Amino acid sequence: MGTQRVMKIVRAIRNGWIKPKKDEKADKPRYYLIWDKEDDQTKPRHNMHIPAPKMKLPGHEESYNPPPEYLPTEEEIAAWEAMDPDDRSQNFLPKKYSSLRLVPAYNKFIQERFERCLDLYLCPRQRKMRVKVNPEDLLPKLPRPKDLQPFPVNGIYCKNKLFMVYKGHTGAVRCLAVDPLGQWIASGGDDKVVKFWEVCTGRCIKTLQCGGAVHSIAWNPNPSLTLLAIVVEHKAVIVNHSLGDKLLCAATDELIESYTPQGEAGKESGVQWSVANEEDYKNGERLVIKHNKVISQITWHGKGDYFASVVPQGGNKSVFIHQMTKRRSQCPFKKAKGLIQRVLFHPTRPFLFVATQRFIRVYNLTKQELTKKLVSNAKWISSMAVHPKGDNLIVGSYDRRLCWFDMDLSTKPYRTLRSHKKALRQVTFHRHYPLFASASDDGTVIVCHGRIFNDLMQNPLIVPVKVLKGHKVQGELGVLDCQFHPSQPWIFTAGADHLIRLYT
Repeated sequence: MGTQRVMKIVRAIRNGWIKPKKDEKADKPRYYLIWDKEDDQTKPRHNMHIPAPKMKLPGHEESYNPPPEYLPTEEEIAAWEAMDPDDRSQNFLPKKYSSLRLVPAYNKFIQERFERCLDLYLCPRQRKMRVKVNPEDLLPKLPRPKDLQPFPVNGIYCKNKLFMVYKGHTGAVRCLAVDPLGQWIASGGDDKVVKFWEVCTGRCIKTLQCGGAVHSIAWNPNPSLTLLAIVVEHKAVIVNHSLGDKLLCAATDELIESYTPQGEAGKESGVQWSVANEEDYKNGERLVIKHNKVISQITWHGKGDYFASVVPQGGNKSVFIHQMTKRRSQCPFKKAKGLIQRVLFHPTRPFLFVATQRFIRVYNLTKQELTKKLVSNAKWISSMAVHPKGDNLIVGSYDRRLCWFDMDLSTKPYRTLRSHKKALRQVTFHRHYPLFASASDDGTVIVCHGRIFNDLMQNPLIVPVKVLKGHKVQGELGVLDCQFHPSQPWIFTAGADHLIRLYT
């Protein structure tokens, strides 16, 4: 082969006209994944060109001879100079020149060129793709409300729906209490009376004059005792209502009169026990426990002998636990840890729930120690209710929240509901049905289905099923209390419109 032929081939190789054959064995990787199926497939290369950001086109305000309406006044110039540079809508003020040759050099030219260079080379290299998601897929799959019946609904004597109104109060009805057997209800409020009603007929059986506004009432949970605890300002009154079986009423009076004095424990604890006088005794009053300041709540223990009272402004003596048979009281806390709002006894264990403005503390009364502290994330707690099984708790607040706590799961709320438009006044659980309800100042009561499963790995099922309307809002107050019937899926509501309503 001649020299010219060799030079011709070399020149063709240098210019790329002749390309050498690729060695296929050398291109293959030495190691490979045995189970990788996508090894032979060539992945497509995504070339996503991101254009450089464009500059805003100049407008009339950037002209050397702008229209008169674009020229700022002295007040606008002073306001522009007083503003922070980052808050200004534009970084210059329009000025007017008679000719283009009189326009001076722009003093921020280099700064703007530098910022433009930053815009170009700091352009983001990531393109955000918009994801199309069906909104229905984001919502949890809940059962239909029809499958969760029975629960209280609206209705006026139609299709087994009973809507009864109890009329008789002349002031706002602050509190309700239902007989453990479900035959009677008691109500009290600003009209300084406590009324006893028969549930089925809606008839007022008895009216008790209290001499002061009634803040709280609680029916004794023991069916063999015909007692009702009433809070009248700074007094807690134990009343024998004398409704129902006369033998039970007589046995209750015998139990109270069988007391034998054992020291003066009541005076030492800051409360004073006394027996009602003759006139009050005829009305049904039996015992009077006077406190130093106004009482906000009273609640019974499940066995019916102990009851607790809350004095929010009492300082270190904000909670008292009273024993009716021995007529003695004790203050379980030496120091006040916040403004106490509510207390409740555990339905089965010796625990006491104490709710302050933002926290719920669970105390073991047997060991006399703090067991758990729950954080509500609410600004001001207004009400509290414990599930009949005792492991779950609901809390209502004045900032329109309802918090469900699973105490075995966490110290923070498992679920927070914001269904009401105004402050919550009361929350309550049903004793047998998987129902709980919340009453609010917006004049509504929301009934929810809350089922707890025996399987600890399964979360509670919480579904709002019904909004009950009917109460009128008066003076920014709506529904002040709500209580479930002990055996039926019925709910009683008390409102600021002087009425008590029954939804079934």
